[in-house]
Amino acid sequence: MGKRRKSRELAMQMLFQSDLGRQNADEVQRTFWHAREKIDADTQGFAEDLFRVAIARQEEIDDYIGKASQHWRLERMATVDRNLLRAAIAEMLGYPATPLPVIINETLEICRLYSAPESVHFLNGILDAVARALPRTAKQLTLRPAKGPRT
Repeated sequence: MGKRRKSRELAMQMLFQSDLGRQNADEVQRTFWHAREKIDADTQGFAEDLFRVAIARQEEIDDYIGKASQHWRLERMATVDRNLLRAAIAEMLGYPATPLPVIINETLEICRLYSAPESVHFLNGILDAVARALPRTAKQLTLRPAKGPRT
């Protein structure tokens, strides 16, 4: 497993802890890393960045999820699924240089480890809809091949 995928997984776990344990960001960060074996600084740093973006922009992220998940209220979703979506959309918003298909595929791989099989299709549909709804500047040609001569 690559460092980025591990970071995404850890971010989802931090969001899960915050969501289910009703803990604020400081409480999660104070307790989360003590329960883990040594994580390299880059992996931990990216996980914390995703977590911070997700917490800071949670209302906006939840609004994207709500609009894309027709007939599903956020609180009715499985906690893992809800927080995988939050982490993925946080990355879409906070890291516009990362290609959206990479974020979606990585999220689906983590979903296969932590969630029900039917969740993969559910999350894929929501993330695809959110990716299409993001402002064009956030996409920056990540959904289309670059044009121009090949070198």
